[in-house]
Amino acid sequence: MPLGKYGLLRQYYLEENRPGLYTRLILSGKLMEHLQEIEQTAQSRLESLMSQLSKQADVTEELKARDQMAWVQRMNALQAQAEEMILSELIYA
Repeated sequence: MPLGKYGLLRQYYLEENRPGLYTRLILSGKLMEHLQEIEQTAQSRLESLMSQLSKQADVTEELKARDQMAWVQRMNALQAQAEEMILSELIYA
């Protein structure tokens, strides 16, 4: 399974900031397993956060039908917020 955005970000972070852990994962043969787990966890967390945040911000399908640009702006802001949370919780931890 190829790595996605979050797996690659985690790999880069480990290489640059945690070389000891990175080397241990490579030597134990668990690097790809770790990166794939991070990718899957991050994707699941993103879906969950987007659902929660859109409900809290009242970004609904009604808004999408009424004012698409406002809906897109709000969803983009929520996505950025969710990704920032994922980066701090999973990638740079």
